[in-house]
Amino acid sequence: MMNKLMRGMIFGGLAAAVVSGATLAGAAKSPANSGGAAKAQSKNLIVLIGDGMGPAQVSAARYFQQYTKGVKHLNLDPYYVGQATTYADRGEDSGKIVSGIVTDSASAGTAFATGHKTYNAGISVSNEDVSKPFASIIEAAESAGKATGLVTTARITHATPAVYASHVRNRDNESAIASQYLESGVDVLMGGGKQFFLTKDEKGKRTDKNLLPDFKAKGYTVVENTAALNALTSKNTKVLGLFGNSHVAYTPDRTPEIPSLSAMTSKALNILSADKDGFVMMIEGGRIDHAGHANDLPTMVQEALDFDAAFKTAVDFAKKNGNTSVVVTADHETGGLSLSRDNIYEINIDLWNKQKHSSESLAADLEAAQTTEEIRKIVTANTWITDLTDEEVTQIMNGDGSSYKREGAYNAVISKRLLVGWSGHGHSAVDVGVWAYGPIADKVKGQIDNTQIATMGAGILGLDLNKRSAELQSKYVYPKFKISRDNEVLYPAQALVKALGGTYTGSTSAAKLTIGKNTIEVDLTGKTAKLNSKAAAYTVDVDNNVLYLPLSAFNQLKGTTLTWDALSERIVLR
Repeated sequence: MMNKLMRGMIFGGLAAAVVSGATLAGAAKSPANSGGAAKAQSKNLIVLIGDGMGPAQVSAARYFQQYTKGVKHLNLDPYYVGQATTYADRGEDSGKIVSGIVTDSASAGTAFATGHKTYNAGISVSNEDVSKPFASIIEAAESAGKATGLVTTARITHATPAVYASHVRNRDNESAIASQYLESGVDVLMGGGKQFFLTKDEKGKRTDKNLLPDFKAKGYTVVENTAALNALTSKNTKVLGLFGNSHVAYTPDRTPEIPSLSAMTSKALNILSADKDGFVMMIEGGRIDHAGHANDLPTMVQEALDFDAAFKTAVDFAKKNGNTSVVVTADHETGGLSLSRDNIYEINIDLWNKQKHSSESLAADLEAAQTTEEIRKIVTANTWITDLTDEEVTQIMNGDGSSYKREGAYNAVISKRLLVGWSGHGHSAVDVGVWAYGPIADKVKGQIDNTQIATMGAGILGLDLNKRSAELQSKYVYPKFKISRDNEVLYPAQALVKALGGTYTGSTSAAKLTIGKNTIEVDLTGKTAKLNSKAAAYTVDVDNNVLYLPLSAFNQLKGTTLTWDALSERIVLR
């Protein structure tokens, strides 16, 4: 498995443009983004993201509620205003160039948090060999003195919350995301993901230190269960809620000690609304997506309804408050869900609530099963099925050929009996719904792009995304890089020197880098370098016709001290 430093070189997308010194300090603009401050029309903004919640997921939740509870409409339904495109930038996946039409949560999140497109896996950075950070609406709100919050049923370090308060080239760098949260100023952080705050010795993922003492030292109250959450008051102005080592448990698997998304939302609103300057918060139903990936329809429906209940909590607050805008969308659809299959004009909706727990809760037992009778016992204990056929048992034993193995095959059996279909375990490129309340509703009507969620939200609040982006871009750049055999970090010379405001000229045999009065001349054949015509002891590496140099070369060339933040995989400019 690749280490995270090497991933910084491989992932990060196809370079879309070369960063120049003239543009480094200024945010690049999306077509729909002027980015400047406008006159505020709302004091507060609540953004809700149903991760993986495409049109079929919404319909499934509505049908389930209608046919099992007699409730004809979701809480969301009266606020529907349109739909959004979800595509990302072109990028790379496992070394192959991809169109970006099918997005992931990182690129989609970057779009609706910052107003800019990027490549799949990028967390609020530009699509370049030396990326620039893009400020989110949460970060702009912090600069304006507003309270801020992130609430999710996924890990708090997962892609969707991460795009609002961190910047990394690859979403898998969740330890860096947790560390950046400490410096972000975000007041309320609630979700799962405790493992990225703990060291490996403490059954966590970090290789450096336990972050929880640092959060406490900064005034955060750390809570880990429903009772502790309920005990919080508006006097607890900074809160870190960690309700799972990984993701928060699925709705059908939760114990009373694990709060619902609505409960987390209610407490966060109570805390954030005490700020006289207003607040911005994001609420994510993160596990709609996970159930979709697994093709677990009954659990997916429960997660969608959990999200719908959180929306009701948010919109009820907004109505009572009178100075709050609410906008809801999804990052993408997951699973390619179809509410019919096999040419049968029916769905067996009366069976949708007959599964007791999620397929995730069965996965380990299914994998450990040695006999067909064990498989039958597991399925019967969790479902209505007492007549599992030999063919279905064999199907489960063989697995579905994906990473979900027997869990995936179990869900295929269940889905066929429910008369629903899936195109696979990944995302799809369909448009997603948009719902809104308050002044922002008129700004996101009809067919929009997901970047407009950020730009219209900033406009409603009178926030300047470009100004905050410029501040971040004066501090950091995020380069692709590689590690030498001697464990030295090397950077793409042409892209980095241009990002630092210099020039690069070269051929197949020689290159010249210039910043101000300083020059580095490189013999690419002999792999030697000179600084201002004097021999320099730099490592010179040429890989696929790309010159790589160490940071010491750029420090001498620029005449300043640039430092490498290995955890966040970024160069600190000042």
